[in-house]
Amino acid sequence: MKRIILKSPHLLFAMLLFLTGPVVSRSNGQAVTDLRINPLWLDDGSLEFTRTVEGEPTRLRIDPETGDLISRAGDGRVGDRHTIANPRRSRGGGESMDVQLENRTDLDLELVWLDLGGERRAYGRIAPGERRSQHTFTGHAWILLDDAQRPVLGFRATAGEGPVVIDDASIETFREILASNLRRREAARSQQREAQPTPFVRDRALWIRDPEGDERRLAEDPGPDRRWTGRSSVSPDGRFVLAIEMEPGERHPVTLIDVAPDDRVEPRVETLSYRKPGDRIDHPRPVVFEIATGRRFDPGDDQLPDPWSIGDFSWHPDGQRVRFLHNQRGHQALRLMEIDAASSTIRPLIDEQADTFIDYAGKRFLHILADGDRAIWMNERTGWNHLDLVDLTTGERRPLTSGDWVVRGVDEVDESAGTVRIRLMGIDPDQDPYHVHHAVVAIADGSMTRLTRGDGTHDIEFSPDGAHYVDRWSRVDHPPVHELRRTGDGGLVATLATADLSVLLDEGWQEPERFVAKGRDGETDIWGVIVRPRDFDPTKTYPVVEHIYAGPHGHFVPKSFARRWRMRDIADRGFVVVQIDGMGTNWRSKAFHDVAWKNLGDSGFPDRIAWMKAAAADRPWMNLDRVGIYGGSAGGQSALRALLAFGDFYDVAVADCGCHDNRMDKIWWNELWMGWPIGPHYAEQSNVTNAHRLTGELMLILGGLDRNVDPTSTLQVVDALVKADKDFEFVLLPTAGHGAAESPYGNRRRVDFLVRKLLDEG
Repeated sequence: MKRIILKSPHLLFAMLLFLTGPVVSRSNGQAVTDLRINPLWLDDGSLEFTRTVEGEPTRLRIDPETGDLISRAGDGRVGDRHTIANPRRSRGGGESMDVQLENRTDLDLELVWLDLGGERRAYGRIAPGERRSQHTFTGHAWILLDDAQRPVLGFRATAGEGPVVIDDASIETFREILASNLRRREAARSQQREAQPTPFVRDRALWIRDPEGDERRLAEDPGPDRRWTGRSSVSPDGRFVLAIEMEPGERHPVTLIDVAPDDRVEPRVETLSYRKPGDRIDHPRPVVFEIATGRRFDPGDDQLPDPWSIGDFSWHPDGQRVRFLHNQRGHQALRLMEIDAASSTIRPLIDEQADTFIDYAGKRFLHILADGDRAIWMNERTGWNHLDLVDLTTGERRPLTSGDWVVRGVDEVDESAGTVRIRLMGIDPDQDPYHVHHAVVAIADGSMTRLTRGDGTHDIEFSPDGAHYVDRWSRVDHPPVHELRRTGDGGLVATLATADLSVLLDEGWQEPERFVAKGRDGETDIWGVIVRPRDFDPTKTYPVVEHIYAGPHGHFVPKSFARRWRMRDIADRGFVVVQIDGMGTNWRSKAFHDVAWKNLGDSGFPDRIAWMKAAAADRPWMNLDRVGIYGGSAGGQSALRALLAFGDFYDVAVADCGCHDNRMDKIWWNELWMGWPIGPHYAEQSNVTNAHRLTGELMLILGGLDRNVDPTSTLQVVDALVKADKDFEFVLLPTAGHGAAESPYGNRRRVDFLVRKLLDEG
């Protein structure tokens, strides 16, 4: 039986952290202790970690079997180097956070976000010696590129981590990781080339190279309107190959003007290929060949209608049947298809359909077991995101998980042990439903062993043999707790350390307050946080400012402990700042999520307003007569929407780089939630078509080189407001990218606007 690991801790990263010392957060020189303990598993099976002893960070060693401390390994120094990683793509649904970056090299570096599909999204440059704060979400992957567009460092955003430091040592280590990964991939490719025929494209024709090196043409040039993509999959016995013939879609150019390029005085025009909702997309068609004879099978378009994508190829062990996922455009059908290459037939093995949307971007999981006849499949048929074991011969399904909670993700399928290790949310009715917990599920009967219990959100790191793990859990109002536990039953071996915040609290640090209230239906719990100013006085009143991000791809209220949020910087200017996850956001029930379907203009506002009113009912210091709101990207869209549709409640808004009309934004995100074909609801919810409804005080911020959201989206709002004779403020940062308001200048203008309009300070 094979063991498939989809996500597991990397011992190398733990060693790097150990070498750089424990991470300690400081406020005015006073330590906040034991936020991180830098666990390191030693060759003898013991665990080394850092804990504060008599005021000093000290390396200790513990026997994981008995929980006995067996030695003191000396103390460490504070490190500021971030986890070094080679991320491939971002993971979605994480918490909003800011990551600090410091360039200690003489290189002019470009900061690039790797989106959920692994595509690169540029976020501006970091000059030598420069420090910068970048807004992101936990789980998001970033790389830094030099002038030759070569990666010099990569990292994944993690709450509570120290700054990302780019220096010679971190670059050298990162390059060693890249080289090691390249050697492994090349060795695997070389082994595959030696064992199987290799398809390739030459002069627009499809060719095959056999293991001896002989080449021959397998299929001709498909014509001017189609092409072979080079994507292919060869059967285990080398008899068949699946190849993809593509009918290219239209190219949708977006033009940017770099008004101040580094290398010349004259501006430079840049054109991006940027498809938008409704555009004609690439049409992939799978074709199966018998390599020896050239016999081919082309399934008809009626079998694979309107493909958004064709992928995830795998062969049955018998070598005759190839499987792949067909994601149908409109995202209401996702199918596991099977082509029998020997008989030239095609059939669906799993046919998942929804009346609203299938969240393929966040809730797709397929693992076909080694026997080839069973699969673990993620779906929301019960109204909650769960796993089924599917018999691929009969189509029969058996739930592996069930209940009024959700599977957040699958971290490991261990077929030899017959288990699936999952992250889950909402399983404890007395806890915040967004807390991430971990469990192991038996494939045979669905029985579940909980690995985490503490009232917070959890990260776990396993020992090399998998017998133990370190569980780090926290809440926004509870510092991290580090526990050593047994994998077999989830039992506690020892509490390794608990962070101490006493110094921060003594200095006046305001702990965030969690709050829950009923939403628009009077029944559903809506969760959020309240952030008070540092000099908070309960006898005073404070305007309320909401930080909004309502994208259906995730939930966004912070759940783990962090000393610094940008929300705090705004609160300390004299506001109560709140953040709320309203209906339409992800990782609750399917019904909760479906509120967003063709309805992004809703943004959960009825729930947000009800939540703020409930919070203010017994908090007289929350002044709901003066309410502001700010957000970026989809949050910028929502921030402006607040004044257009809910101007009776919101008074002031700052909208940064908003996707103000869903017809103008990237195709995948908008068609997933707003649907396809394009209907009148797109225009009805557009901030452009509704600009004449503006009430209150508005600031629009735009990065002129935004490659994520077409800058024209904001400019069309500007034009509509001018035509409607509306007063507003517009801040253009000509050479900034997406998230312009997170730059020092953009943030200063945003905060100054909120102060000026809500506090009447000039």
